[in-house]
Amino acid sequence: MKQLSLYAALAAAAIALDQWIKFLVETRLAMHEQVDMLPFLALYRTFNTGVAFSMFSSFGDVGLIVVSLAVVSFMLYLASHTTGSQILARVGFALVVGGAVGNLIDRAFYGHVIDYVLFHTPVWSFAVFNLADAFITIGAAMVLLEELLAWRRRGKGTPGQ
Repeated sequence: MKQLSLYAALAAAAIALDQWIKFLVETRLAMHEQVDMLPFLALYRTFNTGVAFSMFSSFGDVGLIVVSLAVVSFMLYLASHTTGSQILARVGFALVVGGAVGNLIDRAFYGHVIDYVLFHTPVWSFAVFNLADAFITIGAAMVLLEELLAWRRRGKGTPGQ
């Protein structure tokens, strides 16, 4: 139980950090104005009414809130079926849940998600995203890595195991 509260605290910290940074972006960064930080990285405040790459924006706020709640519920279900030794997966699920809830808060209160990170070159730019999106991506990668490592460990056993 103590270990589960650690993962809940990680998810809560991810939510808090995400919301704090979005507050700073909303109060201190002009809309659609690029602020270069590095030759390939800029701050660029914008809103996303969909999910990744603005997909599913036609679902509307209520539809996307329902989908987000379903995803969070499914992640919590999967996380509840991990073992204590699956630390990467548990941390990953905590990050995914924290990121999803961070974006869900935006959608529920503002009707859109606040995005502000832009990777770019002089001729190409990636979709603008936020810290919650990064948590979701890193968390999902950690869950997949845990599964890949478990698969490799099982493959080194004797046939039939």
